[in-house]
Amino acid sequence: MVIEAGKNWVEADADTAEAIDFLTFYAGQALTLANSAPAIQYPGEQNRLEYIPLGVGVVLPPWNFPLAILAGMTAAAIVTGNTVVLKPSPLTPTVAHEFVNLLEHCGIPEGVVELVQGGADIGASLVEDPRVRFISFTGSKRAGLQIHATAASPRSGQKWIKRTILEMGGKDAIVVDRDADLEIAAEGIVSSAFGFSGQKCSACSRLIVHRDVYYPLLDAVVDRTRRLPWGDPAENYTVGPVIDLAAYRRICEYLDLAVGSGRVLVGGGPYTEPEQGYYIQPTVVADVDPASRLFQEEIFGPVLAATPADGFAQAIEIANDTEYGLTGAVYSNNEEHLNLAARDFHVGNLYLNRKCTGAMVGAHPFGGFNMSGTDSKAGGEDYLLLFSQAKSIARKLL
Repeated sequence: MVIEAGKNWVEADADTAEAIDFLTFYAGQALTLANSAPAIQYPGEQNRLEYIPLGVGVVLPPWNFPLAILAGMTAAAIVTGNTVVLKPSPLTPTVAHEFVNLLEHCGIPEGVVELVQGGADIGASLVEDPRVRFISFTGSKRAGLQIHATAASPRSGQKWIKRTILEMGGKDAIVVDRDADLEIAAEGIVSSAFGFSGQKCSACSRLIVHRDVYYPLLDAVVDRTRRLPWGDPAENYTVGPVIDLAAYRRICEYLDLAVGSGRVLVGGGPYTEPEQGYYIQPTVVADVDPASRLFQEEIFGPVLAATPADGFAQAIEIANDTEYGLTGAVYSNNEEHLNLAARDFHVGNLYLNRKCTGAMVGAHPFGGFNMSGTDSKAGGEDYLLLFSQAKSIARKLL
């Protein structure tokens, strides 16, 4: 992961730990599912409910969590009795190869998981194949919607409606109330925005702050951002490179856009020319119009756009004004406001008085609303149901 994805050792260790959590959690959940029973035994009958496999599935994991998400998606499919064609991102092929080697070492039967390396064309062919019963995907909104549309159109010989399990993008916001602890909030914001150079679908890319504390909070965020060390992730620097040249160029285009979208308080460009590595400065842009591209489009890089709000209700309204709905966080010491956020902040994963990244398997089932996906809730108790079909069997007692 350090070599292929550019993760530092801390991020790579957390990725590995999450993979272990997924494997352990889904193994236990499979045993629970195997012992399911219908809620009511109808008089004069013996009733049971069995969860059976769907069949052959395609698993398309991303590069940014090349072990954890790959392992979780694959494990969920196989513990429920399915077989898998696993096509990892072409940016992190070796991590996937080593994972499949481990499965084989542990004794997984031949043919249960087939590794296929390649690019988007290979993935598209797998999605179209009429023998495929389900597609589990984590990646961009554009690719996810294309998969959903393709899967919805049956091919010759196909007897089922293909199921899609989609985890897509985010434009995640942190809201800071007027009575929040600004130092704690600033620490969570910087960690959420710039951990792994913002290359997480859960990363904070929008900051919405009550006007009364807007400038002090920005000062604290900028101060922490300036002190982030950057360099080779193999040396465990906090800020490493973005994934590839295409990402480097795309993020730099947004940084050019930032100059006309608000006030660049820190950062604003790359650390290096691409020939020396894809290192981009963590960037904070203030006074950004919530309707602007910088505030609405997923950048997937170390760029944080900030805007003030006149009150808490308006802050939540701004936070909801996006096509995404993955993660969000609120820093406040007002119980009424926290309850309002719990009710009205429309995201799949909401965090109160903590950062918006770092979902823990079992504790924070992960998946988003709207264009962020099908709210699949990875690491949750109902996730395995997405890879199963329920068969009700009733036997009349004679």
